[in-house]
Amino acid sequence: MTDIDTRIDTDINTAIDARYVLPEGSCDCHFHLYGPFDKFPAGDEGRFTPTQASTIEDAMAQWPRMGVSRGVIVHAVGSGEDNAVTYDALRRFPDRLRATAILRRDVSDQRLDELTDAGFKAVRVTMIRQDGKPVSTLGTSFEDLKALAPRLAARGWHAQLWIESSDLVEQAEELNKLPLTYVIDHMSRTMADKGHEHPGFRGFLDLLKTGRYWTKISGADRNTRIGRPYADTAPYMRAIVQAAPDQVVWGSDWPHIGHGEQTLPRMNDLLRLLHECVPDEAVRRKILVDNPKRLYGF
Repeated sequence: MTDIDTRIDTDINTAIDARYVLPEGSCDCHFHLYGPFDKFPAGDEGRFTPTQASTIEDAMAQWPRMGVSRGVIVHAVGSGEDNAVTYDALRRFPDRLRATAILRRDVSDQRLDELTDAGFKAVRVTMIRQDGKPVSTLGTSFEDLKALAPRLAARGWHAQLWIESSDLVEQAEELNKLPLTYVIDHMSRTMADKGHEHPGFRGFLDLLKTGRYWTKISGADRNTRIGRPYADTAPYMRAIVQAAPDQVVWGSDWPHIGHGEQTLPRMNDLLRLLHECVPDEAVRRKILVDNPKRLYGF
């Protein structure tokens, strides 16, 4: 077992500070599954390629200590583009799970119906750039989405966009032509040193206020420039919740693929950040319980 494997195992078994345990019925709206690899081989996702299995049993084993009872699996390229590991989990735990898929535009109607019946609610679209450079070109593309949109809308799906706020604002006119609702990954993936008054981020908040766009207050570890406990991301989270609390859900991004030992998030840090940025208990319950029910149909 490597150092990072030990770090992950230790964090799974670490007690959660009682002040940060989530309310009954809470949903982790963003986590990933990998393996077991003898049944679900890993694909190549560059630096996001998993080095160890993180199964649905592993995920659910940590939920009770957090207060989580439901989850939304975000299928990763590193889990294989057939969506098989996620499909398997949904079939086994239909009342507790929903998911986003990776799709190609030539996916058959029969397969789309199978995925819909299993509990898939969205397609995840890769449009991410940071500092002007693509972070990833894997997965479902924007061009794929344009071709898929009518069939997805007919089945009640939305599109989950992995995109930075400035690019989102630039693409909004094209996105609004499609018959879809949008969920934006990781607080629009705006790096913390840009400042939460950055025009791109302000434009993202305006889109949330329309009611057609949602976001996940997740990925603080991806957006930070200073590391744990991610204080530089707090102004963004607070601004999102203040702007559109009805359009927000929360996710852990477990198991945090791509981190090394020194940067791997700790669940207590993520939950502390959530409570500090959303101090009102009623608003937290909305984000953790009520909004996920509305968005994912639990």
